[in-house]
Amino acid sequence: MKAQDLMAKAMQAAASAKVLLDIGDADGASNRAYYAMFDAARSALLASGFGVGKTHKGILNAFSDCLVKNGPLPKEMGRLLKHAETFRYVADYEGGPVELSDAREVVEQAEIFVAAMRVGFMPEESNDDTHGMEP
Repeated sequence: MKAQDLMAKAMQAAASAKVLLDIGDADGASNRAYYAMFDAARSALLASGFGVGKTHKGILNAFSDCLVKNGPLPKEMGRLLKHAETFRYVADYEGGPVELSDAREVVEQAEIFVAAMRVGFMPEESNDDTHGMEP
């Protein structure tokens, strides 16, 4: 899969997260927000010439090591991704639901994260209005 394809998936997941949030599905919104960020992170890794690994843990570690700790991104980007992973885990695997206010925060953070990856690693994509998401 190419970096551009992963970014398109990320943007679609971010849009889906907003729709799910709007209908009150906090768990679904949290899941989609995490996957928006996850795919944007994979896209950034590929666009930077790094491997993307085969597991969630491998990809999250590669993102942290290659683009946050030793790379161009601020630590806050790594924190946002980790935060979203926590809520995705609650939404998908724990018994209780994610609170709507928490889901709203994760969805907003996903939009920020995806836009930052798009601008930082695909500047030609971020200037294209056909993707429906502002940088």
